[in-house]
Amino acid sequence: MTHAPASKQAPNFTPVRRALLSVSDKSGLVEFARTLAQRGVALVSTGGTAKALRDAGLDVTPVESLTKFPEMMDGRVKTLHPGVHGGILALRNDDAHLAAMREHAIEPIDLVCVNLYPFEATVARPGCTLEDAIENIDVGGPAMIRAAAKNHAFVTVVTDPAQYARVLDELAANDGRTTHALRADLARAAFARTGAYDAAIANYLSSCAARDPSHEPALDAPEDNAFPPSLDLHLPRVLAPRYGENPHQRAAVYADPTFTGPSVATTRQLHGKELSYNNLADAAAALAVAIDLACFDPARTGAAVVKHTNPCGASVAPTARLAVDAAIAGDPLAAYGGILALGGPMDADAAERLCRDDVFLEVVLAPSFEPAALDLLRSRWKNLRVLEVGPIGTQPTNLAQPTNLAQSATIDPARLTLRSIPGAILAQERDDAPPTPSAWKLAAGSEPGPDRRRDAALAEIIAKHLSSNAVAICGVDPERAGTFRLFGAGAGQMDRVASCRIAVQKAGPLAAGAIAASDAFFPFSDGPEVLLDAGVTLLVHPGGSKRDQDTFDLATARGASVLITGVRHFRH
Repeated sequence: MTHAPASKQAPNFTPVRRALLSVSDKSGLVEFARTLAQRGVALVSTGGTAKALRDAGLDVTPVESLTKFPEMMDGRVKTLHPGVHGGILALRNDDAHLAAMREHAIEPIDLVCVNLYPFEATVARPGCTLEDAIENIDVGGPAMIRAAAKNHAFVTVVTDPAQYARVLDELAANDGRTTHALRADLARAAFARTGAYDAAIANYLSSCAARDPSHEPALDAPEDNAFPPSLDLHLPRVLAPRYGENPHQRAAVYADPTFTGPSVATTRQLHGKELSYNNLADAAAALAVAIDLACFDPARTGAAVVKHTNPCGASVAPTARLAVDAAIAGDPLAAYGGILALGGPMDADAAERLCRDDVFLEVVLAPSFEPAALDLLRSRWKNLRVLEVGPIGTQPTNLAQPTNLAQSATIDPARLTLRSIPGAILAQERDDAPPTPSAWKLAAGSEPGPDRRRDAALAEIIAKHLSSNAVAICGVDPERAGTFRLFGAGAGQMDRVASCRIAVQKAGPLAAGAIAASDAFFPFSDGPEVLLDAGVTLLVHPGGSKRDQDTFDLATARGASVLITGVRHFRH
């Protein structure tokens, strides 16, 4: 027998007389169920949910009454039965379906309230084992959600406590009935939830494979099998900025619930106006610099000031105050209206420096803020966005150690960076490999020594975060003891010589004796000549140009040194 699509016959209003509730997140559950019961809705429930409702004095029918089977196998099997799914999936306007229900004593289920085992929260916990993760993969829950969502012509599906109030309001307004518009909206949310859930599981298992040295790709797998064969981006919307990069563009922020590192998308805002699209982009860039500096030099405090996603100031210093002061000094003109990220706690001394008249910032980020520091910032700036990002840690982005195609058969999806182009998404591994200055090759001049190599690594970190073509002139701050900072940067230019000239102009006399780091090799010696003319005495770049020797010879003639890193850091 052929049935017409249910959506064409769906009534607008359908009554809710019987509800099945089975939830892991029990927030708001008792209040929701009690209101349903007061409206005469019969409650059916499972395991812990049923106990919670009974403990609250509610009358609950156990799911075993529907299935005629007990819950078994530690709860792995309890709702996968026609007594449950027949009641959910039956078309109420199909005579054959109604006859089947009568023949098998199946009662209709009009509302399904299910939220899933907390898989995402489980795998985000430190020390989570594969066994823990597997036991938190829900099977029956997604099956009931999908069944109810498929049959939303007649069934209301509730997957989040945040939806309870809306459902109850509709029942109150419509004499115990829900509208088709509500049911359709909840069905869309339900399918999005199960899709995101499955994607989280797939991504976690891919991460496990990436971390397993014994994992090998299938024998018939293509050579690029290290990347996931498909990329599932089921991310919840967490913010809605007023507009995008420009007022005529709309914008939204979607967060990865499995990400465990510090992120501006999930930060705690302590003060100020709502964050804009540009604020978030710049804040993320500033935080990335602060994280890399903190990971490489944890004994000192790192800071970065970013403008249009490029660091115009960056430093590491013995104290938070020196760090923010030196970062601002990197380019005071560009720093005006910028975003500052601090790699350590913001104390009152550092906050006082930010409250001076020569400072204007849009956003300040730090792992934490001392109460006195927060009071100073709040009293000085009405609109300053103050973001507490939580512990930074000592590993890049708090993720697994960097891998590459030669080292791992599978790339951890959590280590991918994504960029959209019309019609496609570009994916690549995150550029979070830490610098290894002791292994860099001395290609010209005298040996810089361990301290100078360490400083060269800090300069390379800063250059890595500049837009290509990138050149960063850095050195020990002559006015701030124990402080290393950016003196001048050239970024985003179409040729590297222009970047060298801009960096020299920004650095001024501080270029004398400084380190210049480039994100890629110098194709000719003209760029290095600009830097050496300004007094730079150490060049740091990946090498690889056919004309590298020209740069080496020039540096030797000028009494300068060259370190070759072997690692390029383009950032487009």
